[in-house]
Amino acid sequence: MKKTVRLNVDKYSNENGGNSNMEALYEIKSSFLRISSSSLIFVMLAFVAALLFSSCEQDDVEPAKNELNILPSKFKVDIPSSISSNSSLKSASLKSADGDTLKGNEIYENLKYFIAIGEGAADIAEEIIWAITAYDIQSVIEITFTGDDDNRVKHLVVQSDVTFQDRNWEYQLTLTDLELEGEADGGIGMQVFWNNSPTEGIALLKPVNMNINDADENGNAMYSVEYSEKGMGDYEAYMIVQIADLDNTNGNDDRYAVDAIKMFVGKNGDNIDIYGNSNHPNAKFFTDETGFNWAFVASGKENQNIAIAEVALPPSTLDATDRDVILKDYSIKNVFTDQINIWFSENYGIRPDSADLAGYLINAYAPGYFDTDGFIQGGTAPDSSYNGMVDRINKLIPYNPKDIAALEIGFKE
Repeated sequence: MKKTVRLNVDKYSNENGGNSNMEALYEIKSSFLRISSSSLIFVMLAFVAALLFSSCEQDDVEPAKNELNILPSKFKVDIPSSISSNSSLKSASLKSADGDTLKGNEIYENLKYFIAIGEGAADIAEEIIWAITAYDIQSVIEITFTGDDDNRVKHLVVQSDVTFQDRNWEYQLTLTDLELEGEADGGIGMQVFWNNSPTEGIALLKPVNMNINDADENGNAMYSVEYSEKGMGDYEAYMIVQIADLDNTNGNDDRYAVDAIKMFVGKNGDNIDIYGNSNHPNAKFFTDETGFNWAFVASGKENQNIAIAEVALPPSTLDATDRDVILKDYSIKNVFTDQINIWFSENYGIRPDSADLAGYLINAYAPGYFDTDGFIQGGTAPDSSYNGMVDRINKLIPYNPKDIAALEIGFKE
């Protein structure tokens, strides 16, 4: 007969001599805090990168307001703040008691960070394009200028009628560090391929070649942002954000570090649908199993700023595209239930009471519901304003986890 233990903080003591359950709960909660810290660092990195990319913007030049300028004026789909945020969720929005229940923000906070990272990458691309409008690019052009941050000569070339990824583009913009053009990557800091009327394009970014002073921080990291107002399926506009080759080599100090992200965002009227994965090659929770994707699907209403999300933790090695396998078999609830049982057995020689464990993970029930203040509750809708949103996310599927673990981005050669 299995030994079980209640998960009540005040009442717990096991048969082997009185270790407090508080220790177990602190270990569980600290896992999430470590994830959040790593994610916040990444968001700050994206913010710093945005500042560094201003190297192509001159302080004494205002962006040209010329209708003949061929650069796109918009290059992203906006995401409701209810599901995208680089700040922690408000504790006032949490509907669970301290101690005996895993709070909603400790499950979903990281989802908001990862989505914010992807949105931030799109912001970076859009802001760089906005800065380059200072040069009033109306057609094919070639210029050089000195970057403000590293004082190195940058080389900007605009070409017309090009092909990339088996698609034809009206224009291609390439921005390089002139002294690095002999390197394997050509010294390219940015490439943008785009069509006008309607706007669609792909922007590729390598931060280190925008500012050489940042060579020691994620020197190989690359971003890709695909944006289209041409639409796809039911979506009037969409974007696909990818980030690859982020540094995750600091071992246990960066146990939850992200090395890759891929995210789709589609807009249909007031509805914004999102799905994607982030890969955490060093991540461990309660067992020695290492390497997980944070896989998610979400849908939000832009005007009401409400959202719904379903999150899973499939292993990075999982080669699957089936929605039920990724989101159901590896749901946070299932993964944590299995691993907490193992953790208790290994550390205390007993298993937690199944009813108490289910209660502890009550906020892990899918889907999770959000409003402007963050997480509200899991499992059931708070009110009728969320009607139809479950149907929307049930049509969404994250990417294959194995593909995200091996994600690569490259410039046009």
